[in-house]
Amino acid sequence: MRTILTFIFVFGIIVIVHEFGHFFFAKRAGILVREFAIGMGPKIFQHRKNGTTYTIRLLPVGGYVRMAGAGEEEVELSLGMPLSVVLDSAGNVQQINPSQKVQLPDSIPLELTGFDLERELFLKGYVYGDENEEKTFQINHDATIFEEDGTEVQIAPVDVQFQSASLWQRIVTNFAGPLNNFLLAIVLFTLVAFLQGGRVAPDLSSTIGGVMENGVADRAGLKPGDKITAIDGQDIATYDELRSYILAKKGEEITLSVQRGKQEKQVTVIPEANTDDGSQGMIGIQSGTKVEELSVLGKIKYGFSETAANSLGIFKALGDIITGFSLNKLGGPVMIYKVSEMVANQGVIAILSFTAMLSVNLGIVNLVPIPGLDGGKLVLNLIEGVRGKPLSQDKEVVITMIGAVVLILLMISVTWNDIYRFFIR
Repeated sequence: MRTILTFIFVFGIIVIVHEFGHFFFAKRAGILVREFAIGMGPKIFQHRKNGTTYTIRLLPVGGYVRMAGAGEEEVELSLGMPLSVVLDSAGNVQQINPSQKVQLPDSIPLELTGFDLERELFLKGYVYGDENEEKTFQINHDATIFEEDGTEVQIAPVDVQFQSASLWQRIVTNFAGPLNNFLLAIVLFTLVAFLQGGRVAPDLSSTIGGVMENGVADRAGLKPGDKITAIDGQDIATYDELRSYILAKKGEEITLSVQRGKQEKQVTVIPEANTDDGSQGMIGIQSGTKVEELSVLGKIKYGFSETAANSLGIFKALGDIITGFSLNKLGGPVMIYKVSEMVANQGVIAILSFTAMLSVNLGIVNLVPIPGLDGGKLVLNLIEGVRGKPLSQDKEVVITMIGAVVLILLMISVTWNDIYRFFIR
């Protein structure tokens, strides 16, 4: 349960913050946001406010903002289909219901014979199915329509669609999601610095920071926090000295002088072959860390510097993927779940740090210029700026569809590979 809650928190917060960036700047640009969804799959809750339907969906993986236009506004209406409408006090259509899952009181049933929900804003149809009584209704600009699953969203006249905003407003709206991920990372890393009192730095002393389970050191009774003061009678002061000595003693018996609190004892171990080429020794320990105190300003700077450092690391990882592609270098929701399982037992600071790192990752990956990602949309914006006009809608749809297919196939491949790595192999 702790792992599941950690996973939902980590995945949920970075997605919600990402999508809120798109949502906020779309609203500022006058673009209608039809739905702000948390989660994916079937809807379990909805609430409408200021033209946006807020939904919570069954699967706590992801989320989305559905803006009018941008290829996401279509509602399936077809001539001859039955539906019902609710009129306002002026006799204009306020609600349109083609869904079989919703029953509206005081509604008028129609057999649809014509409609325009974007420009002329009208519905035409046979009232009560009587072909002798065809009637035309004007539609309120802010009318709503029920989708097949019963979700009520606002119709999307052309003036509130994504493409009606200025080029600059669309660029900002597309970039706002990744930007919010970077801002979230800065806030979380800063919070981590305040919670732990400063910056975590490597402890260069010969104090043991971690012990590998069932390794040589673990079997000999060594524990994190033990300080190695000498090896085979030779005094040492740094972890590098300790490591270098052990590397050269594969298969040979060595004696460690171990200080634990006020007690000191001798421990004999035999380094095993390391996991690389087997030519060097190891006893299954790692160096420790220590907290370097920082001022308030230093802790805030840490938030920025740690975000920058993680960004550079991710850029290097992306370069490594490009030069030598392997599914094992990628990870999806299953990978995030497995890492959540590890950090869930390490406390709040570990969870916050993981969330911040993942937020940076999501922000950068979304800026990769692949159609369907924010980076692909920004490329189309830049092409429009250079050409002085956008690509034709048909070309944009084809490009976006190709990108979507590639992303779906990649997502399926990565998810299956993660399942195989962690649960089958």
